[in-house]
Amino acid sequence: MRTILDTIIATKRTEVAARKASPRAWPAPTAPRGFKAALDARAAAGGYGLIAEIKKASPSKGLIRADFDPPAHARAYAAGGAACLSVLTDHDYFQGHEDYLIAARAACDLPVIRKDFLIDPWQVEESRAIGADAILIIVSALDDGQMAEIEAAAIAQGMDALVEVHDAAELERALKLKSRLIGVNNRNLKTFEVDVQKTYDLVRHAPKDCTFVAESGLNNRADLDAMAEHDIRCFLIGESLMRQADVEAATRALVG
Repeated sequence: MRTILDTIIATKRTEVAARKASPRAWPAPTAPRGFKAALDARAAAGGYGLIAEIKKASPSKGLIRADFDPPAHARAYAAGGAACLSVLTDHDYFQGHEDYLIAARAACDLPVIRKDFLIDPWQVEESRAIGADAILIIVSALDDGQMAEIEAAAIAQGMDALVEVHDAAELERALKLKSRLIGVNNRNLKTFEVDVQKTYDLVRHAPKDCTFVAESGLNNRADLDAMAEHDIRCFLIGESLMRQADVEAATRALVG
């Protein structure tokens, strides 16, 4: 049966082929900001390493925020205590754009991850060109060879890679890579259902040198505190924050 992820990846192949054929010229980016280092520093200080996401829409929820303003959201997240930003750049399914990442990164000093579906090392070069400090590797969307190529391209660009897994088999594959920044997506990308128990289960099977990032299904400080009891202190949160009238105050309530 064809899944939502299958559909997105098929669309992405067509998109990437077209973009490679007619690449856009980007302004020269500044040096990469340390993405994993920013998260680790917050956790080491006893705080929470929040990756706050700038996200206009999603396939499952539709439009999330009508008054969408990436620079303003970036400044609000930074003032509220986020450690890093995540910016959706997928056009077709999330109403994202590369210009959103450029504008958000310019508005603050936080490291930024490009949240998109990477299937080709060329996209890593493009990600650095638009200023991204880190990229996302989705294990369920790639084979081992593709993951290694994309990670190698990120390392060559001085970028971090957040390797996203959904189950124990994917975690085992992820640990073959050099990156020790592991995201556990509690959302099933095939059905879009959420189960936070995934993070609790998988963290027990990873080496101690891994930085774990819990993704999806986290909405309030109690959710983060529950994760912290399992030694998980880094989180990626978008939708619940993007729906708030006062994004800065909502961010501070989470991690302040």
